[in-house]
Amino acid sequence: MPAHAGDFDPSRVAHLVGPFAPVTEEVDAVDLHVEGRLPDELDGVYIRNGPNPRFTPIGSYLYPIDGDGMLHGVWMSQGHARYRNRFVRTPAMRAEEKAGRALWGGLESMVLPGKEQVGAELADTFKPLPDVNVVEHAGRLLALAESDCPYRMAPDLDTRGKETFDGRLPAGITAHPKVDPVTGEMAVFCYALEPPYLTWSVIGQDGVVTRGPTPVEGVADASMIHDMALTSRYLVLVLAPAFFDLEAAMSGGSFLAWRPERGTRIALIPRGGGPVRWADDEAFWLWHTVNAFDAPNGHVVLDYVQWPSLDLGGGAVGGTAHSGLTRAVVDPAAGSVRRTQLDDARVELPRVDDRVLGRPHRRIGVAAGSGRRAGLIAGEYDALRWYDIDSAGTGAGSTPAATTTTTTVLWDAGDLAVGEPAFAPTPGSGDEAGGHWLAFATNRTEGESWLLVLPADDPAQGPVARIRIPVRVPLGLHGVWLPTDE
Repeated sequence: MPAHAGDFDPSRVAHLVGPFAPVTEEVDAVDLHVEGRLPDELDGVYIRNGPNPRFTPIGSYLYPIDGDGMLHGVWMSQGHARYRNRFVRTPAMRAEEKAGRALWGGLESMVLPGKEQVGAELADTFKPLPDVNVVEHAGRLLALAESDCPYRMAPDLDTRGKETFDGRLPAGITAHPKVDPVTGEMAVFCYALEPPYLTWSVIGQDGVVTRGPTPVEGVADASMIHDMALTSRYLVLVLAPAFFDLEAAMSGGSFLAWRPERGTRIALIPRGGGPVRWADDEAFWLWHTVNAFDAPNGHVVLDYVQWPSLDLGGGAVGGTAHSGLTRAVVDPAAGSVRRTQLDDARVELPRVDDRVLGRPHRRIGVAAGSGRRAGLIAGEYDALRWYDIDSAGTGAGSTPAATTTTTTVLWDAGDLAVGEPAFAPTPGSGDEAGGHWLAFATNRTEGESWLLVLPADDPAQGPVARIRIPVRVPLGLHGVWLPTDE
């Protein structure tokens, strides 16, 4: 056991207190109080996942990697709303519930229970952590982990069990698959500590795996990759120099080593198969992509939120790359990439209308810092920001230019800590402004939580409705809007 594991004090971890503090009660509530008017066209459920330790953590706790999954669902119809939250109950969590305490330590501590505590099947295994994202595909509602098998959830958010896609993806997938809105396919990837270090797969519209785990050529080390993007031609993976170092982890160091001298590489993987196209660049890190699309001249345009380095609380040395919303234009033939900073504001958790994934997008919603509050920590935001962009320069025969940001609007959340905004389109509308943005928010002083509903055509005016949640909803990660008519 690393030397620091026994010295762990969870009360001193910023991501376990305040708006991040976990909740342990599972609640059902109907006829929620609504301030304002809930739009009639919102008929469906918004579900969000996020780290929420079932018991007081032991050994270590590293946000956003550690923590049990908890789904929060708000069902809306005819101006009314109801709420339900449920843990994602893995076998490890059930063993801890039987013991009445945490048995697994955080990933950094390498604390693993033995068979006398959890039985031979679970002994000396890492705890599944399906706490990052939630998606629906081919009738499956999936709670997703960083790089592991997802857990299939019932429509009422009860846990059905580990999902291996009929045994075709036994190692699992990462937390950010991408569903092509045109073909209905879901593209996924998975990284591992042993060869093959990186694989990709495709799941058909009917839920059947059409391409099993396929190694990505040219990957010789185990590295962390959190998100991906998809175009009509390519899977887009950004390989930053964040390499796993188990030897350091076993001796009390970080399990991830940032090696900027290795640079960052972008892989364009042809969806139909064929050689991977690589582009090399200086070192930078990204947690989340916005979207990607193919330009008529063959280039690939990728929007994402850039950071100069990966810092999981270990004090990684800042790099020379800029931070903020960024556009990269990749030339597959030349193996070159050109990056342009679109905005230097502190933003994260970017979303677009999922109906335009893989195609040119115009509107981007993000969680943001207002600039008036000092001391916000990772994952903490006090504003929502939207970009209305013009993808000029992506026409036939031209070199895709950096996006011109035509409009940027911000809604200051005041005393509310806000999370990721997700887009709920108006049924029958093909317009990215035809719908509403949904985001959970918690009052920093009172502890009250709300689901905010903001109009996409004028989000700066603030919420048209606030749904009062009967329990506090900790700041979390990613959510999905599932309309009733689909």
